[in-house]
Amino acid sequence: MTHVSERSGAGSSPTGAGGDRQPWTAGTGRPGRKRTVSYADAGVSIEAGDRAVELLKSKVRETRRPEVMGDLGGFAGLFRLDTAKYKNPILASSTDGVGTKLVIAQQLDIHDTVGIDLVAMVVDDLVACGAEPLFLLDYIATGEVVPDKVAEIGAGIADGCRYAGCALLGGETAEHPGVLRPDEYDISATGVGVVEESDILSSERVEVGDVVIAMRSSGLHSNGYSLVRHVLLGAGRMRLDVVIEDFGRQRTLGEELLTPTKIYAQDCLKLIAEAEVRALAHVTGGGIPGNLVRILPEHVDAIVDRATWKPQPIFDLIQSKGRIEDPEMEATFNMGVGMFAIVSAEDADRALATLTGRGVDAWQAGEIIEGTGNVQMIGQHTRG
Repeated sequence: MTHVSERSGAGSSPTGAGGDRQPWTAGTGRPGRKRTVSYADAGVSIEAGDRAVELLKSKVRETRRPEVMGDLGGFAGLFRLDTAKYKNPILASSTDGVGTKLVIAQQLDIHDTVGIDLVAMVVDDLVACGAEPLFLLDYIATGEVVPDKVAEIGAGIADGCRYAGCALLGGETAEHPGVLRPDEYDISATGVGVVEESDILSSERVEVGDVVIAMRSSGLHSNGYSLVRHVLLGAGRMRLDVVIEDFGRQRTLGEELLTPTKIYAQDCLKLIAEAEVRALAHVTGGGIPGNLVRILPEHVDAIVDRATWKPQPIFDLIQSKGRIEDPEMEATFNMGVGMFAIVSAEDADRALATLTGRGVDAWQAGEIIEGTGNVQMIGQHTRG
């Protein structure tokens, strides 16, 4: 975050004798009586915003890459693209938010994880086309800038950038009194990556006989939380501090719901370097069928066998509490898979070994067959 929006004092105050700035005065019709008004009276604290930036500086510097130019506080972030590394470099960009998962963070007053979710949603979209994430810009809008809270959110964003290997190049913290409640905030980010034109991953590379490899999610990630809150906290009347035995380790519902989204960017880049990867699908809104179909050409189908994995207990809890049908679950949630890689059959073992070596829980979940561009979900998940 580089600054707080709507900074005051940008030439808007009248000037008195000798060029000294004078406060704005409200006329009352009675000479000699003046009332000064400050930006703080409108609910915006410049000092709080500056304090938040100071608290974040060390975390942001931990994300610095060699290509970053200058320091924090400028009007724009500068990044020197090393064009010598590429014959035809293509820039990729992605923007996203975290959605109503933020409501859970605000209810629990825990703010240092949603930034990781934010980065994941952006960089894993970038890597899906084969791009290396280079840098990210964030945006935080809040009803009241509380420096420590903004610093917690920003620290999570910085952590996510470190995991993804990209720089947190800058951003904006905006205070919106009267629009958002003092304890309310929303966040978003835009990321930029680069890929060699000849290495762009797309549906055009996918062939009959390829293997579908699944990478386990860390849980719900950042999708479907409006339905989650309706089913569990609304109709289900569950408390966020209740311990759910099936989650293990005396884990509460709130802790499970705030589990950060897994960031796959560096794992996928390593996979691309080690194996013949045809395409990648980041499983977000729309679930497995809705995202995997995006990387299929019209002449093939993807077979995904549910029997090859067991979703985490949170999915069973949501489905049972809400009496949700299987198709609705699969169209809303990732069901335990956060990323798919389609690889050549010859490189399937190498791909799995590469991911396993990096600590990624991955397995062969299906194959590519002749078809009409559809995803066929077969089998049943292991239960219990």
